[in-house]
Formats: sequence, structure tokens, C-alpha cells
Amino acid sequence: MRLAGPAALAAVVVATFSTAPAQAREVVAFRDGGVSAGTVVVRTHERRLYYVLGDGRAIRYPVGVGKSGKQWAGTTRIDGKYVKPAWSPPKEVKRDKPSIPDLIPGGSPRNPMGAAALTLAGGEYAIHGTNVPGSVGGFVSYGCIRMFNQDVVDLYGRVSVGTTVVVTR
Repeated sequence: MRLAGPAALAAVVVATFSTAPAQAREVVAFRDGGVSAGTVVVRTHERRLYYVLGDGRAIRYPVGVGKSGKQWAGTTRIDGKYVKPAWSPPKEVKRDKPSIPDLIPGGSPRNPMGAAALTLAGGEYAIHGTNVPGSVGGFVSYGCIRMFNQDVVDLYGRVSVGTTVVVTR
């Protein structure tokens, strides 16, 4: 995934989405030995992302994850934060869907990255919003983690470049 466009303050996006539907995130009990506060944990089998608060609690968000054959697991870090990023489809997506444009501008209703994106080191993956909210909760992507736009904006404000992300199946 190649992202274009300058990084901006999350507050701008929050203001943009102030009329978003009720938030899907919630604070829940979280026990996962050895995971420190501030870590992002994605459990693909649950289709849930957890932002670990510490003291046995986390914020749980519903997510869309990789479809069959496109899932992955491992530990990485957030290496970029982008608001309304432009998007260029990776080679695999372009091969499967050749009619997709080479670049979709940020903010376009056709842009699959949604309100914000957190790119992950070591690959072509990101945690990002979506222009298809009905896909959240499914096995739908090429390996990226999809969130409701209001939820990715919330997470964007909580994490920084360098935040650890643990993805499990």
C-alpha cells in the first residue's frame, strides 16, 4: 500500500465525523499476559482490535480482517499516521481488480482507506477506516485491518508512530 498526502491532526477528522453513528467501541476486561499498556492487539478470529489500557482493561473495537488466504499474524509497529490518505492499490489488488484506478485521492467516497490510516512496518498493511462500513466485522480484506471511520479516528488519537501491534489468528 502506498499512501500519499500530508499527515494532519486527528481533531480535524473528529470534527468532520461529529455526526457519525453511535460508536462501536467499548471498554472491556482484557487479560493477555505480557502485553503492556499502549499496545494494539488484533485477534483476527474474533474480528476485534484491542487498545490495551492496562490494569486488566482495553478498548475493544470491531474490525474487518483478511479474507481466507490473506490473513497474517505477527508483531509489528505503526510506522505512519495519515488523515484522509490517498490510496494506490497494491499489485495483488490491481491484478485481481484491474479496473481500479492507480490512485484514488484522499477524501474521495471511492477511497477504501476512509478517514485515517495507520501504516504497519514490514509490509503493505494498515489499520484504516473504510468507505464500506458493512464490511467491518467480516473476513474481507487483503490483509489490512478495517475499522469504522469514527473508531479509526479514536484509535489514531491514542497511538503514535512506534506503537507495537500484535496480530494473532
